[in-house]
Amino acid sequence: MEKFKRIFVIVIDSVGIGAHPDAKLFGDEGSNTFVHVSEQCNGLNIPNMNKLGIRDLAPIIGTTTVDHPYSYVARAIERSNGKDTMTGHWEMMGVYTTTPFRTFTDTGFPQELIDELEKRTGHKVIGNYAASGTEILKELGEEQMRDNSLIVYTSADSVLQIAAHEEVTGLEELYRCCDIAREICMKPEWMVGRIIARPYIGTSKENFKRTSNRHDIALSPNVPTALNVLKDNGYTVSCIGKIYDIFNGSGATKTQKTVSNKDGMEKTIHEAINDDFEGICYVNLVEFDSEYGHRRNPKGYGKCLEEFDEQLGQLMNVMREDDLLIVTADHGNDPTWQGSDHTREIVPLLMFSPSFRHGRHIDDRNTFGDIGATILANFHLEKPDNLLGTPIEELLND
Repeated sequence: MEKFKRIFVIVIDSVGIGAHPDAKLFGDEGSNTFVHVSEQCNGLNIPNMNKLGIRDLAPIIGTTTVDHPYSYVARAIERSNGKDTMTGHWEMMGVYTTTPFRTFTDTGFPQELIDELEKRTGHKVIGNYAASGTEILKELGEEQMRDNSLIVYTSADSVLQIAAHEEVTGLEELYRCCDIAREICMKPEWMVGRIIARPYIGTSKENFKRTSNRHDIALSPNVPTALNVLKDNGYTVSCIGKIYDIFNGSGATKTQKTVSNKDGMEKTIHEAINDDFEGICYVNLVEFDSEYGHRRNPKGYGKCLEEFDEQLGQLMNVMREDDLLIVTADHGNDPTWQGSDHTREIVPLLMFSPSFRHGRHIDDRNTFGDIGATILANFHLEKPDNLLGTPIEELLND
């Protein structure tokens, strides 16, 4: 019998907890998302993460050192070369990425790429620079509606995003254009991690609003992941948020889109209460990153952490004896740092179960892949040799 019947993995997107040992190579030496946010907020009110032992991992203002027999805490150090969403999530499920995905933050996309996109879609391209998704609608949304063009933009991530009005261009046409962009961006020199459709509605720059019909077209992992092993052996792999898109659907058995962190946690809590599955529920909460990290808003980031903490307590209260909850992150995005890029950071591992009795602070893990390896070991499934990770034995033997 497996120790845990259900395992919930919640990725609090970008909530790093200190500079990675090689952060200097990325220009991120000294970054620390969690600590710097707490300093800018004059302390954080996060009683549930405090109860789990977050203070053992970093001097977060507003937290205290406590005994936490029901939780193990550690830090995880990314092995892969990168600091983006896909690299982090893929490594959690065992994939070792040696070459970072291409970014076009400083230059925009090459003219040859734009020319091919215009020719094949039949639409003029406007924009082609790094921008906030909401700000670029204010700048170019009215022009896009007038000419039925495509707003192409990027960010600090390895993404090519296309924004178009749902009622002018239409969802199906926007998705068609994104499929074409994905084909074009399979060339090695242009290979970004994700193409993202960004539909919006409204009548003017005063009221434009992005809709929940976002659609990501990601690269598939280059090898089967821990998710594939679970699915192939009949276990549930339930994805909440953008997890399905990050893995291009590979290894997933079901998925639910979300419109906010709150919505993501509500769906997770509902699943914990009502769904008697055997396997994992894998969740991404993106707003820490998209709304506050990239926009360099530490106070908003802190409020977001406090709101998450409240819902975390609600989730913990409905956990069963044979449930395991893992809260972690995929990279950092220190809102006090220069620029608007992610930061190369170590991430927290908060691991809770009502069945634990000997929880404590344990040693750093040298790859995010220990998460996937632990999940496979729990279900007595063999981890393929080409995947990273070793099981966290403390969780399986408590």
